[in-house]
Amino acid sequence: MSDPKPLKMLMMHGYHQSAASYRVKVGGIRKKIKKRCEYIWFDAPHAVPDSEDFGWWFSHLGKYDAIAYTDFDEGFDASIEYMAKVFKEQGPFDGILSFSQGACLAAILCCLKEKGDERFQGFDFAIIGAGYKSRQSQHAKYYEDVKVTIPTVHTIGETDGVIPPEMSHDLLSIFDPDKTKVATHDKGHLIPAAAEAKTILIDFLDEMLKQKASK
Repeated sequence: MSDPKPLKMLMMHGYHQSAASYRVKVGGIRKKIKKRCEYIWFDAPHAVPDSEDFGWWFSHLGKYDAIAYTDFDEGFDASIEYMAKVFKEQGPFDGILSFSQGACLAAILCCLKEKGDERFQGFDFAIIGAGYKSRQSQHAKYYEDVKVTIPTVHTIGETDGVIPPEMSHDLLSIFDPDKTKVATHDKGHLIPAAAEAKTILIDFLDEMLKQKASK
């Protein structure tokens, strides 16, 4: 019997990162999951000023702070349209593997999928690494009257100094607990590649592979 076809994963990096730096950042877990996945890499659409990195939107002029509550979300609508184009041109995908600001946006895409947005139906599960609810006031609507029912794994760093763990725990409120796994770890702001969290991720992907093979 041949090996199952790998999972097609949409890779959504964090703020002040790029496809290239995200590839390095998740190198540890990529080595662990080996042939389970194929990866679709791309840069977020907005250049971070005075750097070679990218972001999904800004909470202040030319800057982003995940913790701050603001009414400023420059670039967000363009990123939604950008992702719609990615889904149309390169999808469908099996899942999303996202991190930090990319995970925040991935969670919003999960909400849009749940609410029936036709642009974002082309994925079946998500890995939300250091995710959180956006604190830009315009985005509150995405979290209202929704319970995300696709399978997800949320990785939460209990010593994360960039995204406080309570922000990631708060995000869980919009996800169906029966379809949600939580992989906590003590390694800070990263997607873990060791110990129990790694096992949760691998077991989850193996289950997604089984589901894909049964379709």
